[in-house]
Amino acid sequence: MTEKPGASTGAKDHAQFLTFRVGPEEFGIDILSVQEIRGWSGVTPLPQTPAYLLGVINLRGSVVPVVDLRKRFDMAQAEFGPTTVCIVVRVDAPDGTRISGFVVDAVCEVYTVGDAERRPIPDAVAGRQEFVQGLATVDDKMIILLDIDRLLGQAAGCAGGIPQAA
Repeated sequence: MTEKPGASTGAKDHAQFLTFRVGPEEFGIDILSVQEIRGWSGVTPLPQTPAYLLGVINLRGSVVPVVDLRKRFDMAQAEFGPTTVCIVVRVDAPDGTRISGFVVDAVCEVYTVGDAERRPIPDAVAGRQEFVQGLATVDDKMIILLDIDRLLGQAAGCAGGIPQAA
């Protein structure tokens, strides 16, 4: 039996990813984790937090920590410009679901990525691959697929985690 492109066999054979740029690289996160995309308007810095934690924003009464992905990935800093945005996401953490944000240079596209377009990260690649769930080839380009729960949702005090503001 021949299946139509995009038809589901009951198993999850594709997912949608919001893609964005940080420096020269294009990254993607599962669209289901995205709560909203906000234009950049600054944060309230907090003392004695990791350098990559820019501060917090007030999101309709909730205090939301905001991470600079350039700093988080040890990339060269750049001026925030008109395309700079904060992507607010829901992440699963050991102590429950949290709302966090991260700053990116620009939002790109939403892609539907099938299993055929996904590849595992090569074992030989050094760096922060614990946050990378794989690679996707879309329109002849490579997109780094991030595990946003591992990147932002680790418990405070753990390596790489962000403190949850009250």
